[in-house]
Amino acid sequence: MQTDFVQKNMKNIIRIVVVAIIVIWAVAGYNRFVTRGEAINSQWAQVETQLQRRFDLIPNLEATVKGNAGQEQKIFGEIAEARAHYGGAVTVDQKAAAASQYEGAIGRLLLITENYPTLQSSQSFQALMASLEGTENRINVERMKYNDAVKSYNTARRSFPSNIIALLFGFKAHAYFEVPADAQANPQIDFGK
Repeated sequence: MQTDFVQKNMKNIIRIVVVAIIVIWAVAGYNRFVTRGEAINSQWAQVETQLQRRFDLIPNLEATVKGNAGQEQKIFGEIAEARAHYGGAVTVDQKAAAASQYEGAIGRLLLITENYPTLQSSQSFQALMASLEGTENRINVERMKYNDAVKSYNTARRSFPSNIIALLFGFKAHAYFEVPADAQANPQIDFGK
């Protein structure tokens, strides 16, 4: 009788230990996803900080360029439109697309400025360009860190057995901050118009 009692208790103890291990594994997996998700949010905040710095800097650069290259209003319209799209963006994907549109417009603006020697010799323009280049470098670094955080999260989300936790708790994939195909093409400038 006593051996039956010990065997039943042993089976119950084993069940409790197995359930405890599963619960601990699930809680740890959940917490890893929360931590990685917050790392993504934090890194996106860094990207947005640098994008805002760029948005604050560009009006000064625009004013300087407008003073020396007034006929290039189309580019300034594209910059304003991209800035408006960013301001109206709600999701990270929308903000990333608007930021990429903005980058394309800035690229065309920078190409135009190369054709204006008086603009290039302006000290204010040179200072603004140096600030813009620094900001662009910071954006690239922060975007790369953001994409690394997304990669880590998405890899964990798709890997076994953590994909079970992701499925159970509804952890969705995060999108990478990518440059759209139209922003990768070299801008075409036509001074004949």
